[in-house]
Amino acid sequence: MTGAGGRRDRVEPDEAPESDESAVVPEPAAPKPAIPEPAAVIGRVPTGASLRRELAAAARTLGLSSSIEAELIEVRERVAAIEVEPVDLDAARRRVAAASGEEERLKERVAALRGAVQARREIEAETDEALGDLESAAAELSAAQSERIAAEQALQRARDRAADIRDARERRLELRDRLRNRRRDARRELAREMHPAFRDALSVVPGADPADAGARPAAYDGPPLAASLAAVRIADLDRPVALGEEAVRRIADRRRCPPEAVVDAPVVRPHGPPRA
Repeated sequence: MTGAGGRRDRVEPDEAPESDESAVVPEPAAPKPAIPEPAAVIGRVPTGASLRRELAAAARTLGLSSSIEAELIEVRERVAAIEVEPVDLDAARRRVAAASGEEERLKERVAALRGAVQARREIEAETDEALGDLESAAAELSAAQSERIAAEQALQRARDRAADIRDARERRLELRDRLRNRRRDARRELAREMHPAFRDALSVVPGADPADAGARPAAYDGPPLAASLAAVRIADLDRPVALGEEAVRRIADRRRCPPEAVVDAPVVRPHGPPRA
């Protein structure tokens, strides 16, 4: 939403999915941490994060934690514990089809050889060679039937595993949804706790106004960059903050003081835009 003076609110509505979690991937490469490291959120400006994320990260640098932190870790561990391995149903189906085809071919051959044996008997011809061929074909048919039964059993086991995997995937997706929602709850809780300090910090940030803070983090209606600088200022990071050119320029244009004094931390400058 756009506020006074063309300023944009950086806080997503509570019910809206957030950019890094909106797409639930069925086979993630690795589970995200239940609680991200603060430096990963506010270690550089611009942060590319929402104000709520920034304030929650700042809170964690001060040793604060949400009331549901243990639950976040427990749910994340449950997500990580669910392994979903692919099942090759196509290969199992191909095996059944091949075995069934071979069985049918041999059935036809056995029937033909039986007919040949019967025909030779009717004319009282020698049947030893024909009986040998029939016996050999019958043995091959028996083996083919055993292979077809084994293939069908393997296909059923693969189908059962596939059903179990679908159930596991559903459980994992449900847990990931729960984890995403509870992460949002934790950020909301920590952001509210940090909001008074954030409002005070805006008075030190060039071009910011404490009145923009609103009554809660979701009501902030000021420049996004100013909010990021204020969030960093109230944090206690254990490493320098990387400031982008826009942040350095904003400070230089509006106040005759070093960036370190604005963010109350050592800085490294400039850095490029945050990666997507």
